[in-house]
Amino acid sequence: MYSIKDIASICDLSVHTIRFYDKEGLLPFVTRNDSGNRQFSETDLEMIKLICCLKNSGMQVKEIKRYIDLFMQGESTAPLRRQMMIDQRKSILAQISDLKKQLNIIELKIAYYDSNQNAT
Repeated sequence: MYSIKDIASICDLSVHTIRFYDKEGLLPFVTRNDSGNRQFSETDLEMIKLICCLKNSGMQVKEIKRYIDLFMQGESTAPLRRQMMIDQRKSILAQISDLKKQLNIIELKIAYYDSNQNAT
């Protein structure tokens, strides 16, 4: 079992962020010990890593909560969760495409400066 500090360290999150995620309903699977402290299993850790992945790739907290809610409902929601992952993949690929375009502009600008610097 992991403590909240362990999870924060492993996932490079603040304890405050984990508590926020819990308050927002993203961690309904997390149990508490007799003292009331959150305790995280290996499976919980994997779910938190997925939450971080989704958040870092631009998914809104309310959509992540929807995914978690579906997950908690069980295997019958797998097709809906799969579609959410497909939609998120499309979003990430669009972001990558946009970033490649921006990178190309930056590369052209650097090449411009390099060619002008060599001329002087």
